Amino acid sequence: MRNLKRIFLHCSATYEGKEYSVETIRKWHLRRGWSDIGYHFVIHLDGEIEIGRPIGVQGAHVSGENKDSIGICYIGGVDASKEAKDTMTVPQEIAFVEIVKSLRLIFGELSIHGHNEFSTKACPSFIVKDKFGFLN
Repeated sequence: MRNLKRIFLHCSATYEGKEYSVETIRKWHLRRGWSDIGYHFVIHLDGEIEIGRPIGVQGAHVSGENKDSIGICYIGGVDASKEAKDTMTVPQEIAFVEIVKSLRLIFGELSIHGHNEFSTKACPSFIVKDKFGFLN
């Protein structure tokens, strides 16, 4: 097993309220030449958590930061004009809190971050520490 230290939250950069499957995201990532979906988990609009890439396999979600991290993506993240927007539904927020708690029970104290802390991208379309700082 990898030595895990961090969790990164991402958005799928898809329109608010429009659902996408893990298989669709996997196809997008395979078209980029990746070996699989870049994220370990995907949180659907209704809060369902679906497994993406196996957790024991390094992800492809934050350039240069994947070795010790878990990538979680929520569906959404942009408004009708493709501008960054926090579109997390309440069920997605609850699911994120629950998956963080579960992963910490298994792997110890993992810090949480947004993709935007380590890149110029807006993803996940908000500041993770502002929204989920109570998890630190």
